[in-house]
Amino acid sequence: MEENYRALANAIIMQAVKDFRAAYRMRQRFPDNAKAEKDIREITAFFCSQYFEALSDLDGPRLLQKIIEMEEGGDAA
Repeated sequence: MEENYRALANAIIMQAVKDFRAAYRMRQRFPDNAKAEKDIREITAFFCSQYFEALSDLDGPRLLQKIIEMEEGGDAA
């Protein structure tokens, strides 16, 4: 049963990553896009939340920074 919870938690986090990347790319193309900005704020809050900490042992803010670095073509190491 625990593996089912872990799979669900991983799916939630992976969807947040996909959604953040899409919103980030939208904001890069259209800097005045209010929906992209709102999505970025909400997803950033998720990565920095206690809920994220409950879902994963990962460091949410660090993961978010790595995603941003990858989107900007920087070194993600």
